[in-house]
Amino acid sequence: MNQDLSITTMVLHASFVVQLVMAGLALTSLTSWTVIFGKLFGLRKVRASNDEFERDFWSGRSLTELNHALTQKTETASMERIFASGMREFLKLREKRLDAGAQLDGARRAMRASFQRELDVIESNLSFLASVGSVSPYVGLFGTVWGIMHAFVGLSNMQQVTLATVAPGIAEALVATAIGLFAAIPAVIAYNRFARDIDRIAIQLETFIEEFSNILQRNAVQASGSASGPATR
Repeated sequence: MNQDLSITTMVLHASFVVQLVMAGLALTSLTSWTVIFGKLFGLRKVRASNDEFERDFWSGRSLTELNHALTQKTETASMERIFASGMREFLKLREKRLDAGAQLDGARRAMRASFQRELDVIESNLSFLASVGSVSPYVGLFGTVWGIMHAFVGLSNMQQVTLATVAPGIAEALVATAIGLFAAIPAVIAYNRFARDIDRIAIQLETFIEEFSNILQRNAVQASGSASGPATR
């Protein structure tokens, strides 16, 4: 007799444990794709916002004007928040008439702390993709092993065993491994892609911190021994 070995039929005829594994992997895959698309558009927005501010930063506007403009914005980019934290700390220390080294060290510490916070936000959900990519194949393999065990236990009660009686049970069990791989492969590819993109963003932010620190150092040296004026380049 011809047996229906479509994916739907095999899933419906699988044992309860295998069906539970399949359902969990399917839900994990759906969540993984949601995270992938969210992270894809999120990182694209971060890069665009940082590039826009960097162009504005090097356009020749004074630091005071840039800082004032940021206070008027409701939504700021990662680089803008790093700039604002460094500028705010620098101005506070300059009002206290500390030496140039103390002003620069305080601003750098503030920017480094802000950089770590921004990086934590950018890297959010990345560990989830790593977990899906590494664990899903083993979960699918567990479902396959359980399904094969269940199939052979059922065959032990039969007097005559043929390929036609063995194949459906094994095929049903192998579907779990296929779903596990379907969940894992996109997660691994996305994780590697996003990790590379985040590294580039981190390098861009660290480079900005160093360049901005040089500008602040010049301001601190120029202002030492004189009255505090507007922050310039």
